[in-house]
Amino acid sequence: MAAGIKDKVAILGMGCSKFGERWDAGPEELMVEAYLEAMQDAGIEPTQLDAAWFSTHIDEIGTGKGGTPLSVALRLPNIAVTRVENFCASGSEALRGAVYAVASGAADIALAVGVEKLKDTGYGGLPVGNMGTLNPQWSPSGSAPGNFAQLASAYRAKHGVNKDDLKRAIAHVSVKSHANGAKNPKAHLRNPVTEEQVMGAPMIAEPLGLFDCCGVSDGAAAAIVTTPEIAKAMGKSNIVTVKAMQLSVSNGLESQHNSWDGSYFHTARIAAKKAYKEAGIDNPRAEVSMMEVHDCFSITELVTMEDLFISPEGGAVKDVMDGFYDADGKVPCQIDGGLKCFGHPIGASGLRMAYEMYLQLQGRAGERQLANPKIGLTHNLGGAPSQNVCSVTIIGAHGA
Repeated sequence: MAAGIKDKVAILGMGCSKFGERWDAGPEELMVEAYLEAMQDAGIEPTQLDAAWFSTHIDEIGTGKGGTPLSVALRLPNIAVTRVENFCASGSEALRGAVYAVASGAADIALAVGVEKLKDTGYGGLPVGNMGTLNPQWSPSGSAPGNFAQLASAYRAKHGVNKDDLKRAIAHVSVKSHANGAKNPKAHLRNPVTEEQVMGAPMIAEPLGLFDCCGVSDGAAAAIVTTPEIAKAMGKSNIVTVKAMQLSVSNGLESQHNSWDGSYFHTARIAAKKAYKEAGIDNPRAEVSMMEVHDCFSITELVTMEDLFISPEGGAVKDVMDGFYDADGKVPCQIDGGLKCFGHPIGASGLRMAYEMYLQLQGRAGERQLANPKIGLTHNLGGAPSQNVCSVTIIGAHGA
């Protein structure tokens, strides 16, 4: 039986660039911004790094798909650099590589960096990538807003939710996230919005309006991981450790079989169950202190609350409207503003989520600091509801 990685890996330091329309910086500068903060936080020299994992999805930074863009930009000491890409979960994939290297004993100290410079593409939304030879045959006219609007319709039909009630609930998700993001100097969008603004915004794909969709931005984030023993030997206190990292990938069932009704994320439920087991969590609604989830659209966040087994089946609308996930609620979600306020530079988002959980657990989140959090969860989703990659990571105070 696999023993899992609970408390075998400590986060030594993390960094995050300012997200936004970063016309002042290229991807190299964004990586350096996040890396230097992480290195200063960790208190180490580059020569102490054993290996690195690098995530980016769209921009190849002029040199192809290898590890050289990271190594050159950061002047790393000729260590191994592995480039990873797994749709919108790429940042979590980079962190998973670094964490597993340390947990296995292959590295004492490992680096994970994710970056994306989407604004330079000149494209209004996510750039259109090469989907392969067969994909256009079964998804000739799919779009991200359209795909997730279908999720909303399926959820409403399955649970008998009134159309106006669902619209108001996803509006509350957006209002909550913007209120949180207004307190975060690194967020892209920092203006609070009202429920009336969200409800009255232009429709993108019914029922998703403008404020129900996350934006496009540039950004980078970084993590340095080691063993708890090494962290203690370096004089670190208040150590944050990884409790679980699980990844689940669609195998075609959702898109090719009618046993999936389109109202939830099949992979998220699998990854969540495995992560809770690995972390030793029996009652996530009571034991998880806070979350960062993949709110590419506000409906995604709402549905994810059930997929993570925080809200009961069909109960997320009530929990959202009751303020259960607000900053002063029982399980605050998107306390940094989430994708709604940071945008979604694909290679960086998963690491950006972990960065906020790490700051919160160390009591360093400033104006948005929560009271005594113990366990933080990140949920990073890539693809569409019918075919996707889902990563669930749990971190917390060492020994918690």
